[in-house]
Amino acid sequence: MTASPLGNRNAFTFTALLWLVVVAAALYARPLMPIDETRYVTVAWEMHLADHWLVPLLNGEAYHHKPPLLFWIIRLGWLAFGVSETWARLVAPLFGLGALGLTAWLGRLLWPGEQGRAAGNVAPLLLLTAAWWMLFATLSMFDLIMAFFAVLGWIGLTLNLHYRKRWTGILITGLAIGLGVLGKGPVILVYILPPALFAPLWMRRETKPGWLGWYGGVLLSMVIGAAIGLAWALPAAEAGGAAYKQALLWGQTAGRVRDSFAHRRPFWWYLPLLPLLLFPWSLWPPAWRALALWRRAAEPGLRFGLVASLTGLLVFSMISGKQPHYLLPLAPAFMLVLARSLTAEWAAPAKARDAWWLAAAFVLLAAAILALPVGMAALPKLAAKLDLPDWALENLLEIAALLLLGLLAALWLGRRGSFLASLGAMVVPATLLFLAVHLFGFIPARPAYDLAPAGAVIRRGQDEGRPIAYAGDYHGEYQFLGRLEKPLQEIDYAAIPAWLATHPNGWVVARYREEHLDSAPKPVYAQQKRGRMMVIWDAAAPTGNPEFFRQPR
Repeated sequence: MTASPLGNRNAFTFTALLWLVVVAAALYARPLMPIDETRYVTVAWEMHLADHWLVPLLNGEAYHHKPPLLFWIIRLGWLAFGVSETWARLVAPLFGLGALGLTAWLGRLLWPGEQGRAAGNVAPLLLLTAAWWMLFATLSMFDLIMAFFAVLGWIGLTLNLHYRKRWTGILITGLAIGLGVLGKGPVILVYILPPALFAPLWMRRETKPGWLGWYGGVLLSMVIGAAIGLAWALPAAEAGGAAYKQALLWGQTAGRVRDSFAHRRPFWWYLPLLPLLLFPWSLWPPAWRALALWRRAAEPGLRFGLVASLTGLLVFSMISGKQPHYLLPLAPAFMLVLARSLTAEWAAPAKARDAWWLAAAFVLLAAAILALPVGMAALPKLAAKLDLPDWALENLLEIAALLLLGLLAALWLGRRGSFLASLGAMVVPATLLFLAVHLFGFIPARPAYDLAPAGAVIRRGQDEGRPIAYAGDYHGEYQFLGRLEKPLQEIDYAAIPAWLATHPNGWVVARYREEHLDSAPKPVYAQQKRGRMMVIWDAAAPTGNPEFFRQPR
């Protein structure tokens, strides 16, 4: 039996410190990103402002698209420590850190003794440094919250099936389902239910349960989860009014079921993305060899990881509304399979040349980055089509230099030949790539995404008593960042002149292509916003030519 490749006491500490570096870099380098992050923090802000717990609010109206758990936790922190952007941005990453810790615990439950400690030590590190997890580990979104409750639900199933802790397992799984419903909705069942239904495929022979009792326990967990979800949903539906009630309890679910099999994206859409999402581990030969050898040990833990990850991938492939981050909660199960396969006594040893694949990828990436300005200058038609902003070409030398530093670290560690050194040959450059993108990519891009200055201007207008409208669909981008206390009225672009005419001291917030503003009236305020220009018109602007105000195609 192999010894744990990382010390039991130090393994998760190292992963947590790496998580801290990644999150700190993201908090420093980039703002709240529109439109998703700004929208979700705005919902928490409006609930806080209205002192309202039941119904999420966006721009003064009931917001039915997401349940309230994230908003509740943000608000609880604000009540305890005061309103701050930092706390709002830390909630989802802290769930991600918790998911890493639960993954380590699940590894110890799935395999006994040293085998479980080895898999539990390595899997969180593999998970954190995979490209998709590392990126979303810093975003205020819902998928790592789902990952936390998915792994918690799997732990409940494992305690029930393998450790005869029936009621503990049922209660933990029910709690995970219920809080998962409050976190993002019934999608939590896509992650937890398949391993529960296919338990005969991953059970241990010596712990075979009575299957009637097992499936009765699964049903009871679902009832507990439904009770937790409905304990919020039913009072919220009554408090939110008829339209909110219909959208929350029926319209949203029916619409998603109706659209889910429309196949707007093909069934196989996720498959070509998987190597990118699993980078750099998809370029690591030991990972290929390990996954090719998993059949040598028909272990329940390996079967569990494959059932949980592959059934979830199949379900999401059948659903038309595909996004890469929907698969994030499946990643812990897959990484446990990979970690166990890498650390097993039958695993192939690490080789000095294993780091060359990643090194070659970094050389190609650095070369492409350095060649970008030359290519843009040599191919003006392509440059015009890409329409890259100026900040996209800044700091390319620094980014390439950090990538080459990662390459050298990979080669130096790879030459040592041990498992830990080979693991480090992947972890170090993956982390440097993340830091390069944030410190040298996001910082120059910040003015195009940081809407706090615009929010401050809008807040000033509201303090002056000005009515303010927003042209187009408003997603709450400015409410929290400007600490706005009043909603913005939504209007069409074509209605801007008429609205300004009827509101003599009013402002209209709008967004245009930069070239469209060359001959337009001078706005009160203008700044970049996601490749366009955000402007504020006031009633003093000449409105004789409405073409100035219409949004260009």
